[in-house]
Amino acid sequence: MKAAVITFPGSNCDRDLAEAFAKAGAEVTRVWHKETELPKGTDIVGIPGGFSFGDYLRCGAIAARSPVGQAVAAHAKKGGYVLGICNGFQVLTEMGLLPGVLMRNAGLKFVCRTVGLTVATRESAYTAGWQTGSVIRVPVAHHDGNYTADAATLQRLKAEDRIAFTYVDNPNGAMADIAGILSDNRRVLGMMPHPERVVDAAQGGTDGSVLFRSVVGALAEA
Repeated sequence: MKAAVITFPGSNCDRDLAEAFAKAGAEVTRVWHKETELPKGTDIVGIPGGFSFGDYLRCGAIAARSPVGQAVAAHAKKGGYVLGICNGFQVLTEMGLLPGVLMRNAGLKFVCRTVGLTVATRESAYTAGWQTGSVIRVPVAHHDGNYTADAATLQRLKAEDRIAFTYVDNPNGAMADIAGILSDNRRVLGMMPHPERVVDAAQGGTDGSVLFRSVVGALAEA
């Protein structure tokens, strides 16, 4: 199973994400933002956290329009898998691959701590390793993590079981406590918390490893 992890100027979680995929058994290639194509045979693309292009204009807006961004969008539109974490979630909404937008935190402050997440659905390759309703502990580190969408979008996400994770104690004011959502084909996941930061006991927890083992295992079987 082949994973491609993108690096933009300002990315700071790309190595962590690559290591998380590798630890789960994936063959990982690091891809610079100026590349116009993904490596041949890429099964899943990882868009890491950080501050791509300094968060100028809007968080993720410039990255979404970068050369490799176009390749990622094409990969997703062909049915490929994409995981966007934190800034990566912001990039996915800017690409139009996921609905809604990530706004400034309600408290207007950067939030950096470990939070409780409820697994809202296990009906995806990413979340199948848990039971619906499981509570896990995953770090957050963001200034613009307040998920916002109109009423129709929120209703559709709920009706289609596309809310992947919700916050136990909402740290940023996100609507419906949303911490992560899935695309309509369930192959694109955007989430604000950082599962790649809890894949080894030395990091203080291993709850995030379930996500990577689940999706890598599912794609390897496919």
